[in-house]
Amino acid sequence: MEPPTGVPERTVSAVIVDGPLTAPAESAAVSPVHAAQLSGAIGATLRFEGIVRREEADADCAGAVRELAALEYQTYDPMAQHELEHLARRVAARHGLRSLAVLHSRGSVPVGQVSFVLIVTAAHRAEAIAGLTEFIDRMKQDVPIWKHPVWKSAPEAAPPHCHGDPTSESSAPRAP
Repeated sequence: MEPPTGVPERTVSAVIVDGPLTAPAESAAVSPVHAAQLSGAIGATLRFEGIVRREEADADCAGAVRELAALEYQTYDPMAQHELEHLARRVAARHGLRSLAVLHSRGSVPVGQVSFVLIVTAAHRAEAIAGLTEFIDRMKQDVPIWKHPVWKSAPEAAPPHCHGDPTSESSAPRAP
């Protein structure tokens, strides 16, 4: 889907940032979104923020819910950056999005902090919603970014049915 005459070209931005996402880290990445909004061709802007929850199921403890201190995100660079950009272009084109900006954390992100931001703009809400949903689903499957829990509790505070050291990171990478 190509833009009508006089409407700016589709823009995408994909950035991996060390640590939690903050306003300064976000400002440069979302400038294409602001430009698209000013074009007059945008009828929908959606923003999704992934925030580190306080509790998460521990796969190493039979799925017991445990309290987190943080999530540690590991990326396979530079492939993660390349795949994030490729996915952004593909999803934006498939859904006729005017812009797509994505930021993802690498490294430690404490509970309550933002680790992922996705902003999409489109002429209509249906395209924006479909694009946002597809991007998140595909990113979890295709982009080499893994999260590892950093548990708040000490080993002796782990549920009794846990195996091994409950404060250690899971040996198998998990999608964000």
